[in-house]
Amino acid sequence: MAINYKIKHICTQTGARLGELVTPHGTFETPIFMPVGTQATVKTLDVREIEAVSEGLILGNTYHLFLQPGEDIVAAHGGIRGFMQWPHGLLTDSGGYQVFSLSNNRKITDEGVHFKHHKSGAPLFISPEKSIEIQMKLGADIIMSFDECPPFDAGYEYMKSSVERTLKWAKRGQLAHTNTHQSLFGIVQGGPFMDLREHALKALESMDFEGYAIGGLSVGETKAEMLAVLEALTPMMPQHKPRYLMGVGTPEDLLAGVKRGIDMFDCVNPTRLARHGSAYTHTGRIGIKNHQYHDDMTPLDSKCDCHVCKTYTRSYLRHLFKAEESLGQRLVSYHNLYFLKQLMINIRQAIKDNRLDDYETEFLSQYFNQ
Repeated sequence: MAINYKIKHICTQTGARLGELVTPHGTFETPIFMPVGTQATVKTLDVREIEAVSEGLILGNTYHLFLQPGEDIVAAHGGIRGFMQWPHGLLTDSGGYQVFSLSNNRKITDEGVHFKHHKSGAPLFISPEKSIEIQMKLGADIIMSFDECPPFDAGYEYMKSSVERTLKWAKRGQLAHTNTHQSLFGIVQGGPFMDLREHALKALESMDFEGYAIGGLSVGETKAEMLAVLEALTPMMPQHKPRYLMGVGTPEDLLAGVKRGIDMFDCVNPTRLARHGSAYTHTGRIGIKNHQYHDDMTPLDSKCDCHVCKTYTRSYLRHLFKAEESLGQRLVSYHNLYFLKQLMINIRQAIKDNRLDDYETEFLSQYFNQ
């Protein structure tokens, strides 16, 4: 096995898990939030900054790196690590979500997905074997099975056939995976239908993956629908293997996911919001471009000790955005990721102290100004 996971403590107040994830390029305490480095870069940040705002485990995107510059170019650099000069932990997604959310004129068959480049229109094809081949060349510590990610509101019959296809793809991808320095995770799909989710999980367990991801959430469903799936699904999942909730990363969702037994999270929100001037603070999100910050001499978040909050005023950050200076996007991206890093550190401490419910109440009462 390329990774090893063990539970170190269970919060007596909530049942949340404190774990240790050992990979070939680092050991990480869980639960953990992983910044997304779509194009072999966490947008706007260099490697030294990523090291400061992450816990050393980030994502790369299979679909985008397959399109540009191509997996062979990345492999010629020694994989994503050599390409972007990142010496730490790395996970790649399968490309499945992007194929279904970004590409045009898709044709899904049991063999794979024929689609067109979302910019050029060039015809392309990804099969489960191709996805694994790309990810082996990208060289991450943890890679993902190729899956279909249907809309959450797809009908039962379509969702059922989609789950069966994803399970067949999972087995084919597992057979194609020959890099013993990587761990392969299976992805549990099924939308809101818990019988399909349970069936998918049991089938994937029989294949004995090294970890299990929950896919098909944070795709437009309500918070209540997402939490209902987590509450029903996570108690069925193997205790001794890591659980990864894909694409979820708001502060309130991180807390909710951890309380329901999730170990790993990723999301593009912190950097995407930052590029539009939206910043996390302990009293909630603020839009730094708003006029009220024109002469605000206070830090972005008075309770944050990141480089940005110790150095710059809200007035200066607003000026950067109004002047269309890219530094503004960079500084708020740095802060937002640091904010989530610190949140996860606090969550893990609350698990150790058996008071995660109390911490959630304290955090959210300030965050939502209740």
